[in-house]
Amino acid sequence: MRIGGNPGSPVPLAAIDLVAPERYRSGDQHPAWRTLRQQAPVWWHDRGGQTGFWCVTRHADCERVLKDHRSFSSAGGTILASVGAPDPAGGRTISLMDPPRHTVLRTTAMRWFSHSVVRRRAGRIRGHVRALADRLAAGEIDFAALARRLPMAVTGELMGIPERYWDDLAHWTAVGLAPEDPAWSPGPDVDATLRRAHHEIFASFLEIIQAVRARPGDDLISALIRLAPDGRPMDDRTVLMNCYSFMAGANSTTPHVAAHTLLALIERPALWHELAAAPDLLGALVEEGARWTSTPHHLVRRAVTEVRLGGVRIAAGDWVAAWLPSANRDETVFTDPYTFSLRRPSNPHLGFGAGPHYCIGAPLSRMALTMLFEELLGRFERIEPAGPPRHLYSNWINGLTSMPVAVTPRRRVRGAVHDPVAAMEDARAHDHP
Repeated sequence: MRIGGNPGSPVPLAAIDLVAPERYRSGDQHPAWRTLRQQAPVWWHDRGGQTGFWCVTRHADCERVLKDHRSFSSAGGTILASVGAPDPAGGRTISLMDPPRHTVLRTTAMRWFSHSVVRRRAGRIRGHVRALADRLAAGEIDFAALARRLPMAVTGELMGIPERYWDDLAHWTAVGLAPEDPAWSPGPDVDATLRRAHHEIFASFLEIIQAVRARPGDDLISALIRLAPDGRPMDDRTVLMNCYSFMAGANSTTPHVAAHTLLALIERPALWHELAAAPDLLGALVEEGARWTSTPHHLVRRAVTEVRLGGVRIAAGDWVAAWLPSANRDETVFTDPYTFSLRRPSNPHLGFGAGPHYCIGAPLSRMALTMLFEELLGRFERIEPAGPPRHLYSNWINGLTSMPVAVTPRRRVRGAVHDPVAAMEDARAHDHP
């Protein structure tokens, strides 16, 4: 989706359509979301003969929907495609469970995604990030395609996935997340594209799971195989579905935050130079990038019981969509929400979700994104567009399928490339012997 710096004029409520994926590829839905925040913050989205759903657009209401699992369940599905057709994997994967069962699986997985584990693996993660950045030295490259490799490069080892599977899993997971996009679907049969993606992903994971069963190690897949949430170990299919759930979570956020953040910097070259001079702002860059991008667009829940939200009665069984880009532009929470700023006094964005399903890989994503932009800032004087970006055809993922860029290396100083990131790390080493 195009991210405009101005929300534009109000949109008639009758003209708002948050389902049609073409509106995200060629347009900007922020005018519609702003209209809803101001006029109908909890709004019924009618779909004609199909099941309708509630749209929640204010920060506080979205946060409640995501945190209050007793009122709003994830078990039926978390995307609009599930509305009216509950996901058959409900209750079997970490993303489609509610506490307390969800807590058992999440606690196990947290061993591999905690801050302490991520810090211990920082050296290896940086090596993978540098290997990706090396590909930019060619001069011109599709940065969106490069960024799609980032989640696998930093989560593959943690999960126990051999490197020979990384590229294929990264590609087919991207296809599975947005099978409607013409870049992924060569013909009109979207279902066939999705089936092909799932076949490739599941075949790879079955091979990996069987190999891990034969020789378990210290990784997430080995832990899932040993886990017995109901008193008996999970079968291969359940382990597989959870592996896919972890992969989908990583691929729905990190690569798109990377691409949209770089695009924001390309459009604001002064910020690029500011970051090169003040690398202590990199943390703020990652947080603002997550707020600015706000992917996924929505997270869906289903009302467990009758509940009032924003003064509106929601019946038990109703579907509710929390729109994260709208929450992250809420004027009552963010000053100048349509400005990309590195100096926000606070940034309580929902870019990684909230509540029981807060992104389990957020520490890893933050580290990977910080390292990536450290590498880019240290290596390149500037990065410029080499062609128009192509936006994803999806009402769920705010992504780019293509983003051609051209890079200009930093000038050499005394026989070496001037590298502010290396200088910063050297200073840290002296401060902490």
